[in-house]
Amino acid sequence: MTILGISAFYHDSAAAIIANGEIIAAAQEERFTRIKHDSAFPENAIRFCLQRTGRSLNDLDAIVFYEKPMLKFERLLETYYNFSPKGVRSFVTAMPSWIKEKLFLKKVIYEALGKIEKLDRKKVKLLFPEHHLSHAASAFYPSSFENSAILTIDGVGEWATASICKGTGNSITILKQLDFPHSLGLLYSAFTYFLGFKVNSGEYKLMGLAPYGNKGSARVAGYVDLIRKHLVDIKEDGSIFLNQDYFNYAVGLTMVKEAKWAKLFGFPLRLPENNLEQHHCDLAMAIQEVAEEIVLNLGREARRLTGCDTLCMAGGVALNCVANGKLDDAKIFNKIFVTPASGDAGGALGAAYAAYYIYFNQPRQVDPARMDNLTGSYLGPEYSALDVEAVCNKYNAQAERFTNEDALLKQTALLISDGNVIGWHQGRMEFGPRALGARSIIADARNSEMQKKLNLKIKYREGFRPFAPIVLSEDVSEYFEHNAPSPYMLLVKPVKKGRQIPYGDDYEQKELLDKLYFLRSDIPAVTHIDYSARIQTVHRDTNKKLWELLQAFKKLTGCSVLVNTSFNVRGEPIVNTPEDAYRCFMRTDMDYLVIGNFLFDKKKQPEWVEKKDWKTEFALD
Repeated sequence: MTILGISAFYHDSAAAIIANGEIIAAAQEERFTRIKHDSAFPENAIRFCLQRTGRSLNDLDAIVFYEKPMLKFERLLETYYNFSPKGVRSFVTAMPSWIKEKLFLKKVIYEALGKIEKLDRKKVKLLFPEHHLSHAASAFYPSSFENSAILTIDGVGEWATASICKGTGNSITILKQLDFPHSLGLLYSAFTYFLGFKVNSGEYKLMGLAPYGNKGSARVAGYVDLIRKHLVDIKEDGSIFLNQDYFNYAVGLTMVKEAKWAKLFGFPLRLPENNLEQHHCDLAMAIQEVAEEIVLNLGREARRLTGCDTLCMAGGVALNCVANGKLDDAKIFNKIFVTPASGDAGGALGAAYAAYYIYFNQPRQVDPARMDNLTGSYLGPEYSALDVEAVCNKYNAQAERFTNEDALLKQTALLISDGNVIGWHQGRMEFGPRALGARSIIADARNSEMQKKLNLKIKYREGFRPFAPIVLSEDVSEYFEHNAPSPYMLLVKPVKKGRQIPYGDDYEQKELLDKLYFLRSDIPAVTHIDYSARIQTVHRDTNKKLWELLQAFKKLTGCSVLVNTSFNVRGEPIVNTPEDAYRCFMRTDMDYLVIGNFLFDKKKQPEWVEKKDWKTEFALD
């Protein structure tokens, strides 16, 4: 039985395909179109999934869309009715799209699939599970848990903004849900917007900015009090009530009522690219603390309702790895599994799973010995030596091809230890928003200048943003206060106390830029200013080549940690093809590029000439 899952028409469109319960392929549309967070129908991703399985559309048992459009339309109409006469402008803006496309989504989907091949509509079922059920399925079914609590948290699906479910065998039971307009995801996005970042894209920047707040200061405490008093009423069971007098997302074209927020917090909306000041950092810290409190409450309620000692998580808020780390520290559950594609892209995979296990009632086999069934999330396209040679021919690129992989790994480890930045393009592309060592930029975590170099000369992004470590799974506890797998970079934990370098007494009084490049540990490039790190453990069975590179680096230097960041520049989707990788390599100050067993030295490449300023090609994220 083969099932195709699709998510589209909001953000992060994707496709995923499973056969007899096993995931075969999954990819986001943005990786093919080079449009970040592309919301278009995922034609390219679907073509890839079909090609990977050797199937045609008419070979499928079902095609599954990740949510119910009519239920979402019902929410839209009811919201405008309840808030009327407010929101007339927003209503007029939204209706044409709904009437022309989304209200007749079956027709739109069939027409889009028809561009791939003629589909026999009588033969292939078209199914529509609910949005949060797709999220829940994307986390529970690939987990190694026979029974588990499931927590989904995001902005909004149809009506639900969060849900607590219980997974048992092949079934999922929804026990409790929070409905629009009350939403932790939308609350966090409102602060993302007010602090000058892009909604549905910049939330991770807000999370990264939060540690620059002055913890324990009167201002942070005051902001927390203002948030709790005026914006959100937090209940012990994890439910929240948002005061709509301060928000504009329900019927407006912006997230917040800017004048009211400016009066409440004492400063105006920050415009994108404006300087960040201490009060921005303090407000980021305040909302992060509030978000963590709500997530912990939801975790405790999930444990109480289900009685399970394991938890699966999905939804956009599940990408808040700081909150995940706090939930793990609280020991409410013995084990937590957060699916790597927690956002809407992962809804495509969840939709396919939901159809297979719930609609078709197929049996589920669980192997508790495995971390999960996602094979490291390396589920996208892969490319051959012929593809690399084609890039060399097109750009007259110069590369050394290694016939001995050990020699390549030793040479790469040596280059990294000498302070070079390496583009690393290997095997199947990752599914989800994180680069997990298949489409990565890697460097020496011990280098005190590396964070600055990567941010300003490679990624062209804000200097405050931290970088994550990759570490041999066997050695994780030598560097971090953690001793369990974290393969998807979704847990934040402290760097080992003995590796930390204490701050001076006046550190909290320093401005953001003065705090930025203070030496914090013996692995400074991956240590955030609060001594934390977003850990990715590298496992031999899921990424053998990266694991062996870490082993080579450890043998050379005694250190088994490297910097890992996504292979792209700011505003660009993560690279997919070897050509994407070479273009990004040549446009930046990266020193070397490794694609498969080919090593490219920047100094040996022909001069790179752009027809236009490439920095204007990608919209700021």
